[in-house]
Amino acid sequence: MQVEENTTADVVKRLRRAEGQIRGIIAMLESGRDCAEVVTQLAAVSRALDRAGFKVIASGLEQCVSPDADVTERKANLEQMEKLFLSLA
Repeated sequence: MQVEENTTADVVKRLRRAEGQIRGIIAMLESGRDCAEVVTQLAAVSRALDRAGFKVIASGLEQCVSPDADVTERKANLEQMEKLFLSLA
C-alpha cells in the first residue's frame, strides 16, 4: 500500500514542522534552558509525530476498505494497518 499523494503532502508538511521543533529543542538544550521548557517542547513534537503517523494510517485504512480490493487482500491490509496503529499507540 502506498500513501496517497494528498496525504503525503500533508504529512511532509507536518514532519517539516516537527523537524523545526526538534532543531529548536536542540538549541534550547545547548543554551541551558529550563528542563520543564525542554520537556514541554519534546511532548509537543512527540504529539506532532504521532499525528503524522496516524494520518498515514488513516490513508492506508481508506485503501483497505476500497471496494476494488478482494476480501483476502482487504483482511491482510487491515491486519497490517492494525499492527502499524499499535506501534504508534
